[in-house]
Amino acid sequence: MRKIIAIYPGSFDPPTNGHLDLIQRGSNIFEELVVAILRNSEKSPLFSVAERRQMLLTLTAELKNVRVDTFDGLMVEYAKSMDATCVLRGIRAVSDYEYELQMALLNRKLEPTLETVFMMPADKYSYVSSRLVREVAQAGGPVKGLVPEVVEQKLRAKLEPAYKLQETAESGTRRRKK
Repeated sequence: MRKIIAIYPGSFDPPTNGHLDLIQRGSNIFEELVVAILRNSEKSPLFSVAERRQMLLTLTAELKNVRVDTFDGLMVEYAKSMDATCVLRGIRAVSDYEYELQMALLNRKLEPTLETVFMMPADKYSYVSSRLVREVAQAGGPVKGLVPEVVEQKLRAKLEPAYKLQETAESGTRRRKK
């Protein structure tokens, strides 16, 4: 019987507890799970591909059948190069399903042997997305519970200089108004 390799593609900018939930559960289903970080030159990520890869390597170190890799171009071509037969995708809401269904059907058209498996995150992560985490973190809000602790530390380290500059500017404005 053929070894079942699945790809879990995404930007993971930053990795969230929802991502980690799907990775852990996916590792229980598939013989090998490749967490594939998309290098997208059209986006301006908060974290570099290398930083995201390192965070995911740290987060998945204990999962022996999980590999972290990067790719660019068509995901179906990447999947073929990895001998993957399945794509794992998370669905949080109906809006996710509509987009993911279109992608799955297009992927099937491009590569009929590649199956897509949709998985819902645990209830407590059903509203968490990388975009929302970035927005909250950039606004100085708490992200505890939304991302693993190592990611929270990386967010704080990356954004802290901006917070200090913002606080200094705000305190200077308050002093001048008095």
